Amino acid sequence: MSADTRRGDRPAPDLQWSGLTHVGRVRPNNEDSFLALAVDGREVRYLGKTGRASLSVADFVFAVSDGMGGAKSGEFASRFTVDRITRLFPRAFRLAATGIGVGFADVLGELVTQIHEDLTRLGTSYEECAGMGATLSLGWFTPEWMYFAHVGDSRIYSLPLRGELTQVTYDHSHVGWLRRQGQINEREQRTHPRRNALQQALGAGNQFIEPQLGAVDHRAGDRFLLCSDGLMDGLWDWQIAEMLPAALEAGATPRPPAQRLVEAAVEASGRDNTTAVVVEVLPPAGAP
Repeated sequence: MSADTRRGDRPAPDLQWSGLTHVGRVRPNNEDSFLALAVDGREVRYLGKTGRASLSVADFVFAVSDGMGGAKSGEFASRFTVDRITRLFPRAFRLAATGIGVGFADVLGELVTQIHEDLTRLGTSYEECAGMGATLSLGWFTPEWMYFAHVGDSRIYSLPLRGELTQVTYDHSHVGWLRRQGQINEREQRTHPRRNALQQALGAGNQFIEPQLGAVDHRAGDRFLLCSDGLMDGLWDWQIAEMLPAALEAGATPRPPAQRLVEAAVEASGRDNTTAVVVEVLPPAGAP
């Protein structure tokens, strides 16, 4: 699984990304955090809020986390979560690169478990951190795959070049389960009185978690969205599906696609912190 051995004869695509978080119009502080990293066998590099780079030289990790807890502990929880990714992922990446049979599920499963244990330890050690927790939706992009790990009700969406918008992750809530079972629709899910009650989150007093782990293949023209629940509070799925392609068309707007989505969601609702990270898979620079 090394950065070199996983890159075959086919030219690796480029990634173009943008990310933005907004406090919204109601809450006094922002409990959302997002992360963009480039990782190879030697180092990890923070990326800017917007950019473009080739998957031929590194893997890329994007994540969104929504914190919860009293006072400012929710804000601390989400920042702690993305900081731990930065510290833990390179070590896990190097372990996978040794080629001893460690797969993406092992890497991401161990990463999520370690963050959960760290948050739990803080919650039991410090009174001001009691009950502190966070969601996490993480996408690890390699030349052919987007591996993901997910806990909570932040989301990862996929919009293939030729296909429909798909919610890749599932909400760890009873209301999310009702939706997956077809017992309620999107409108009923958005207005359900227990829509924000999570069954799983990192920390938050949960003794055990079962993160959702998976993989989605990608090709040029595919788009991915990682977002907090504040974005879904302002935008319907059909609006996201319409805005993603329009937001990413060259010359359509000077605003990055994540900015378009976040601003539209805050304008429509703004009751919660709102965060989006948009990733588009592009042909290699210079390709016909």
